[in-house]
Amino acid sequence: MARDQRIEPGVEELWTEFHDCVNVTSDQLRTWLLTQGSGEAAFGADPSMDLPEPGRSILAIKGKRKVDLTGEDIATMRDTVAEVRRLLAARTATGVTDEDWRHSLLDLGHDPLADR
Repeated sequence: MARDQRIEPGVEELWTEFHDCVNVTSDQLRTWLLTQGSGEAAFGADPSMDLPEPGRSILAIKGKRKVDLTGEDIATMRDTVAEVRRLLAARTATGVTDEDWRHSLLDLGHDPLADR
C-alpha cells in the first residue's frame, strides 16, 4: 500500500491547518510548557513526562509524520485548531498585550506576536 493511501481523507488539510495554527517551534513550545509547569507543585518526579496538556500532545504531534498519526492525534489537532481560532476570534480590546489571552494561545503552541 502506498503511503498516501494510509492517510485519512481530510487529514492532509488538517495537518496544514494545525501547523499554521501551531506557529512556534517544538523547542519554543517545550520551553514555554516547562516554564508554565515550573511552579512549586506542578511537576512530579519526572518533569519531562509531566508537561501540561494539551501542550504535551501538541508537542508529540509536531514530532510525527502524517502517516504516523493516531486517531487521538487527529482529534487533538482538530481541537487545537478550533481552540486557537476561537481564542483569536475572542481577542480582547487590549489585543496581544493581554497576558492571559496570549498565555492561553502559547499553551496551544500559537504565539500571536509571531504574526506581527
